[in-house]
Amino acid sequence: MPHPGPAPQGPAPPIALDLAFQLASDGGDPLPAALDPLLRRGGRLTGDGAAAVWEQWLGRWLAELAAELPEPWRADAYSLGLQLSDDASLAALNGQWRQRPEPTDVLAFAALDPDVHGDRPPAPPLPQGWGDPEAEPEPLELGDIVISLETAARQADQADGDLERELLFLASHGLLHLLGWDHPDPASLAAMLARQEALISGPSTAEVPPG
Repeated sequence: MPHPGPAPQGPAPPIALDLAFQLASDGGDPLPAALDPLLRRGGRLTGDGAAAVWEQWLGRWLAELAAELPEPWRADAYSLGLQLSDDASLAALNGQWRQRPEPTDVLAFAALDPDVHGDRPPAPPLPQGWGDPEAEPEPLELGDIVISLETAARQADQADGDLERELLFLASHGLLHLLGWDHPDPASLAAMLARQEALISGPSTAEVPPG
């Protein structure tokens, strides 16, 4: 697991991010109409233009975390998927991949293997615009994050009722998992949760509207 470092002292410009964002059930079907109130509660994180808002949040988190990553995992651009879904979809995925057919708040499916990429860099793809110094960097694929809006809302209601903050907290948790963090014991879980708090309330948030 990357060693948790101190939160950065100033805003970091976002790293280029190719984000595949969707509000959908498992299989890409539209979310049930019963979730419409939650979509309204989610503000800019679940409304029109949500993809651009999430791209800013995740890009800035990646910039803040860059110095903490193993060298092979540092890149000028990344790509990942973020899906805001429902309890039924999370239960199906949880049963398929973790043999726990029950809803959960967030699942992360990492594309990078710490046992492989932690020792040597992944084979680079062919660069776009070979020989063109203005060409955009080929993004490094991180994987996918899936969040249950319903579970997030219940957890928010048990805290301060702020669904937007809960969604950010869960997304930051998923991102840390994609970047190699894990929490096999209470100490590592505490460190991970502290890093999430630093990400969603740190200096970079000043330039990223939460909703």
